[in-house]
Amino acid sequence: MNARFGLPHPLLSFTLFLVWLMLAGASAAFIVVGLILAWILPLLTREFWPDKPTIRKPWKLVPYVLKVILDIVIASISVARLVLSFRREPQPAFVCYHLTMTHPMGITMLASTISLTPGTVSADVSDDHKLLLIHAVDVSDDQDLIETIHNRYEKALMEVFQ
Repeated sequence: MNARFGLPHPLLSFTLFLVWLMLAGASAAFIVVGLILAWILPLLTREFWPDKPTIRKPWKLVPYVLKVILDIVIASISVARLVLSFRREPQPAFVCYHLTMTHPMGITMLASTISLTPGTVSADVSDDHKLLLIHAVDVSDDQDLIETIHNRYEKALMEVFQ
């Protein structure tokens, strides 16, 4: 088969297929449509991927995703309590996070994870990819936030990508 019509990003194709099945269901028609989409979409977007993303240990993504889902649920409850509580004012802050990770896809996943978690958002990445600016809705200690991000997310992503 011509390389042009193969799977330029097999992991992306596999992920698209799984997400499609979770959203649409697992009937025969949806499986066929999911396979077609998982083949076509990476082909159409391959020009936007200058380098093929390299994941050293893809099996480490499963516990990472489960950890992120749990953190999203916990953070949602915390933010809801903060919003519904009239007793104390939130302490919003911008925090500069020094990245130890160098892999571009890992940095992107870290920034996305931070933005997915309620109460925090990745505001900017420095031009040299060594600093991440994070806005948090309620921060009592900047260093505690930095250590939490490093220990829960960045270390796990470094295992996956580096």
